[in-house]
Amino acid sequence: MGKIKQFETLIVEEVEQTSEEAPSEHGHNFFEIIYILNGQGYHYINKTALPYKQGNLFLLSPEDEHYFDIKEKSRFAIIRFTDHYFTQKRHLTTDETLVIHPTDLIRSQVLKENIITFNGPCSGILSNTIANILAYKCKVDLSDSAIIFYQIMTILGMVREELLRMDADLTNEQPSKERLLSYIHQHIYNPEDIQIKSIAGHFHISASYFSAYFKRNFSMSYREYVEKYKLKLIEKRIATGKTSLKQIADEFGFTDESHLSKYFKQKKNIRPTLYRKEHSQ
Repeated sequence: MGKIKQFETLIVEEVEQTSEEAPSEHGHNFFEIIYILNGQGYHYINKTALPYKQGNLFLLSPEDEHYFDIKEKSRFAIIRFTDHYFTQKRHLTTDETLVIHPTDLIRSQVLKENIITFNGPCSGILSNTIANILAYKCKVDLSDSAIIFYQIMTILGMVREELLRMDADLTNEQPSKERLLSYIHQHIYNPEDIQIKSIAGHFHISASYFSAYFKRNFSMSYREYVEKYKLKLIEKRIATGKTSLKQIADEFGFTDESHLSKYFKQKKNIRPTLYRKEHSQ
C-alpha cells in the first residue's frame, strides 16, 4: 500500500476517474475533504465499504487508508490540506468557532463508518459552497485566501451540526502519553488486554487511529514498543535468578518454559539459562 505525500499547505482540484484510473488503497500525510460531484460506487475507508453517489461528502485524516471502487465514471471535488493550514489561519477564528478543532472533527470515527447526508436546503448550501471553492481555485496563493478558509469552515461547520444531530461523540479525547504507557505497563502480563483492538477500545478511539497516534508520539510502532518492554522485563526476571523460568513463562503468557526459551533465544541469541548464568556472576 502506498502513501501519498503533500508539502503544499492547501490544494483544491476537480478530478474525473473511471475504475481503471482510480488509485489503489493508500494513505496520505494530509487531511482531505472529498465531495462527489457525480458518479457512484463504493468508498472503502479503513476496510469499511460505504456506497457513494452524487452529493455525498467524505472527510479523511492522515491516519486513514482508503480507495474508491468506481462503478460509474465519477467526478470528485477534492480539498487537501496539511495540519499547518489551520494553524496559520488561527487569527481568522475565535475560540467559539473552534469548539472542536477542525482536525479533531475530521478524525471522528463516525465519519469513517457512516455516510453523512445533507437534505433540503443544507444539500444546496453544501453544493454551492463546493462550487465556490472550485470557482476560486484559480487564485495563485490559494492557501492565503480568507475567502477559501471560510468556505472550508462552512463545510466543517455543517458536518459538525449534522454529527451533533446524530448524537455522535465529538470529544475525540486522546490519551496522554503518560496514561497510555501506564495502561500498557499495568497490563503487560495480560496479552489480551494489550491487543490493539482492546487498548483502542479502552481509550475509545479507533484501532487504525490508535496505531498511527502511537507511532507519531513514540517514534516506533505500538507492537515494537510492547515487544521491547516485554523483553526488557523478561531479561530482568531471568537475570535476578529469583524467579524460575516456568514462573516467568506463566507470568508473561507463554505456553510453557520451552516456549519462553525459544522466544528469548530468538530475540537475544542466547538461551535464558546461559543468560542467567552470565548475569548472576
